[in-house]
Amino acid sequence: MRRFRLIGACLLVLIIVGTGVYFFNSQMKSPETVSERSRETGTAKEAEESGERNSGSDGVSELPDHGDRVRLAFVGDMMFADKAGEMLEQHGYDYPYIHVGRLLKDADITAGNLETPITEIGEPAEKKQYSYRSSPKAIPPLADSGMDVLNLANNHAMDYGTAGLLDTIKRLRKAGLHTVGAGKNADEAYRAAILEANGIKVAYVGFSRVIPKIDFYATKTRAGMAETYSKDKAVSAIKQAGKLADLVIVIVHWGEERKETPVVYQRELARAYIDAGADLVVGSHPHVLQGFEVYKGKWIAYSLGNFIFTINPNKLTWNSGILQADCGKSGGCSLSFVPAITKLAQPVLLEGEEKQALYRKLTGLSINAELDKEGRIRERKQQASKD
Repeated sequence: MRRFRLIGACLLVLIIVGTGVYFFNSQMKSPETVSERSRETGTAKEAEESGERNSGSDGVSELPDHGDRVRLAFVGDMMFADKAGEMLEQHGYDYPYIHVGRLLKDADITAGNLETPITEIGEPAEKKQYSYRSSPKAIPPLADSGMDVLNLANNHAMDYGTAGLLDTIKRLRKAGLHTVGAGKNADEAYRAAILEANGIKVAYVGFSRVIPKIDFYATKTRAGMAETYSKDKAVSAIKQAGKLADLVIVIVHWGEERKETPVVYQRELARAYIDAGADLVVGSHPHVLQGFEVYKGKWIAYSLGNFIFTINPNKLTWNSGILQADCGKSGGCSLSFVPAITKLAQPVLLEGEEKQALYRKLTGLSINAELDKEGRIRERKQQASKD
């Protein structure tokens, strides 16, 4: 009997010692375990170290940790010519990004509408009121700003003809920037740019319903832009992109200038794009902010206004910002908007009451969405669109 008690006592000691060793080892984590935990909390830690705050005085709205999601950012119209070009020559071509560069770089992928050729060749397009041409000196800072994808389907991309357009594409791609919406032929113009972040493939396509000349339409044998006056080619491009990526993003140039509400065809096209498989539709061209709409669980941002542009006496054109989208592999996106003001080639983040006023304005402009005090965009279910 004494022998059995001795064996039991030994077993009890072994259990206690083993338990102690287990807990000791659990505190002394292996490098692999520490690394995995660091990846899970890295975004918050890096934000803290770099001085980022949750919707603090700099107006930044923190999106959820995007370890298994992808964080996208979008801006509106950009050009580096005319009065904007004069300002950049005076202050440097990195001048536009002084106040917003961190936000552009924080996203996994950042996209915008480039509304100018960047070239030194070509001839001004005939019978156009405004023909812009920006200096190639704008490209290195643009590439360093955090920008990844540029839509060239708009009414100014061919201001200096086919030569200017193709030279722009060549220069941008050489700098590591992706272009959509224009190319040496229709196949290239409608082809998606596919980028991958956090294991999620994101396809970007670009279209325009504001093209000044039919000769600027891309065809099988002619360089030009991807038009969307008819939805058929755009729908086909979206479906093709959907076969190659997890998410499909449409950047579209449309609407009426300085009009804060979308016209009928904008809503019709947006819905056709989503029905074809688009996960998010982002618009430009009106030079003013327009509101948001959710359709079949997918978001539409009708216009992001100007981002880097020449000055306009119409104060509505000064309202600007950065749209942030946090998207999962299955296509669901949560949106947030960081408001800014842009008068002449330099967007500056809004603070305090000015920021809140713009949130309220965008809520009023939106069809079935609202922005809270942190800039988060949510469906306004009680006023959801019935058509």
